[in-house]
Amino acid sequence: MLDLTTAPGVLTLLLAAVVVFLVYRRSQEIRGKLQRANADLVEGHARLSTMLRSMGDAVIATDAQARVTLLNPVAELMTGWTQAQAMGQPVDSVFCIVNKQTRAAEVIPVGAALAKGTIQGLTNHMVLIARDRREFDISDSCAPIRDANQNVIGAILVFRDVTRDYAVQQALKAQQIQLAQQNDELRRSQEALVQASALQNAIFNSANFSSIATDAQGVIQIFNVGAQRMLGYAAVDVLNKSTPADISDPQEVIARALTLSTELATTIAPGFEALVFKASRGIEDIYELTYIRKDGSRFPAVVSVTALRDEHDAIIGYLLIGTDNTARKRVDAERGQVEQALQDKNVELEAARALAEKANLAKSDFLSSMSHELRTPLGAILGFAQLIESGNPAPTVAQKRSIDQILKAGWYLLDLINEILDLALIESGRLSLSLEPVSLAEVLSECEAMIEPQARQRGIQLQFVRLATSHQVLADRIRVKQVLINLLSNAIKYNKLGGSVTVECTPRGPSVIRVSVRDTGAGLAPEMVAQLFQPFNRLGQTVNPEEGTGIGLVVSKRLVELMQGHIGVGSTIDHGSVFWFELRLTRRAVVQAAADALPYSLARQTSADIDQRTLLYVEDNPANLILVEDLIARRPDMRLLSAMDGNVGVELARTTLPDVILMDINLPGISGLEALSILARDPHTAHIPVMALSANAMPRDIEKGLEAGFFRYLTKPIKINEFMDALDQALQLAQNHSPGTPEKGTNP
Repeated sequence: MLDLTTAPGVLTLLLAAVVVFLVYRRSQEIRGKLQRANADLVEGHARLSTMLRSMGDAVIATDAQARVTLLNPVAELMTGWTQAQAMGQPVDSVFCIVNKQTRAAEVIPVGAALAKGTIQGLTNHMVLIARDRREFDISDSCAPIRDANQNVIGAILVFRDVTRDYAVQQALKAQQIQLAQQNDELRRSQEALVQASALQNAIFNSANFSSIATDAQGVIQIFNVGAQRMLGYAAVDVLNKSTPADISDPQEVIARALTLSTELATTIAPGFEALVFKASRGIEDIYELTYIRKDGSRFPAVVSVTALRDEHDAIIGYLLIGTDNTARKRVDAERGQVEQALQDKNVELEAARALAEKANLAKSDFLSSMSHELRTPLGAILGFAQLIESGNPAPTVAQKRSIDQILKAGWYLLDLINEILDLALIESGRLSLSLEPVSLAEVLSECEAMIEPQARQRGIQLQFVRLATSHQVLADRIRVKQVLINLLSNAIKYNKLGGSVTVECTPRGPSVIRVSVRDTGAGLAPEMVAQLFQPFNRLGQTVNPEEGTGIGLVVSKRLVELMQGHIGVGSTIDHGSVFWFELRLTRRAVVQAAADALPYSLARQTSADIDQRTLLYVEDNPANLILVEDLIARRPDMRLLSAMDGNVGVELARTTLPDVILMDINLPGISGLEALSILARDPHTAHIPVMALSANAMPRDIEKGLEAGFFRYLTKPIKINEFMDALDQALQLAQNHSPGTPEKGTNP
């Protein structure tokens, strides 16, 4: 008998067993579906792989960041990249295309497909450049890849080689053009036949030309519609009755006869003979006369006369074709008015040109002022940073690191200011160059010495191929060095670790020589080479730790062109670049440049028995005064006097007679140029060397200062070695020249 107390437990167990059975059966169904789905997925993937391998089109797939995820065998063949090499690479590195006609780099449609989520295609005829430089004419399309939620997760690029198709199309097009040309020639021949047959009717029936034909005696035989319209006569009024002279101004006919008689040294009778005399002798004759209408009114006409001859070359008549010259006479009158207006406009343009020149000069003055204003605070920054760097005791490691950063940023800012001002001067046409014979070997030697520390610091091997013979180029010495240093600096900065830079000179014919700077860097793609020599374009180097303004090459190009030369570049990816410029050779004698001064050491020893020399510094900027005071404090052989006004400086020079004077240009009271002029005229101070130290650093300012008589013209910010060297030279000059024998200003 069933125990009722245990019944609920049994039922619960039975119910649990049923649930477990149902869950088990459901899990088995799900597992079966998953296995079938996985098998379908594997089969689909296999079918897709087989299809991609066997299809004739090239396929490249990317992720959402346009990085390559797949290349099929056709794509590998056409791009020169393997699947393994291309994986993860930016698609524009693997798929490089240019325009067929212009060879300009084209934008790959992958970016647009990813951004817009729509199918994209090339609209122009494109060429794919493979990794090994093979080329294929292609057509392509690009579609986005979406996930189950319709989000764009990549793109698929499908393209094919249409080189052969394009060649066939071009051949067909050429045949079509040739056929069209033949059809045009046939059509023109037919039209010429029609025109030839209609020409006579067009002449004699034209209402715009008067055609009058006479017999040999001058009696009118043909009087066309144009003659009837112009002159008001009906043909019956003149045929077989009149001569062309009867409808012309008789006074002009008489005057023509007199002119012909004088010109040909024979007697010409007035009348019809005067109108046709030259034509009867086979001389082309076109002249102006006045026709008289039937109503007596007159109008100017231009008439050409031709003799009509038979097969025996005998004159059987004359043809006079005339046009109404009223409109031309009116145009001549209007032309006179226009010419007068043009003359008036030229006067206005000349005034405008003068105004433009004045504005251009104002621009140059503004640049000079900006140079001064920018250099003045920068001079204090760089000057005191150099002073701290070379101070005693030496700065700590942390302080030295900070000072290095200040100097690095300051000199970079100074280079940027100089290059921008150079470019502005070049573009405005205000940069003046001194083209003279320059020894190329000397320039190369100087540049090698200047750039060698930078190359050694970066582990770059520097090689200057020596010239077999001496070459002189017609150029500006300073600007040639500027161009070459710029190219060398770039070759070192953008080279690979342990790379090399080679400089060589190659004659290009009898009158041109090429200077080449070859590096072993990463090289440039063709589309990047096309963008060189553009202002502020660093070709993607903004993320590079190397500093640069992006205008050095632009300035170099302008300078080379101003020296009547050429500049260019050749580059290969992974093999480096070669930048070159060409200059004209000359056989004229070369003026030897002064030898470079040896670097100055602030720690130089001074003999105790040397008498102190005096430096007078005329400067109104307290920061500059303090800087020079600190520099002179390191010279036991010197003492410093200072004045903050131009007039005070002149008086102090007269009373103390210093050994050397250091002069600012922009001073209160009188300018540094005026102060220099006063000192040069005074016999007591004329012998004292005066050096300029100014933030006015434009070439025109420097040239003006040297012409005024400054011994040296130094620019702010101060470069300590340069300053100390110039000071030593001035002291040596002061020691060698006694009062009364002033030295003419030079700029070593």
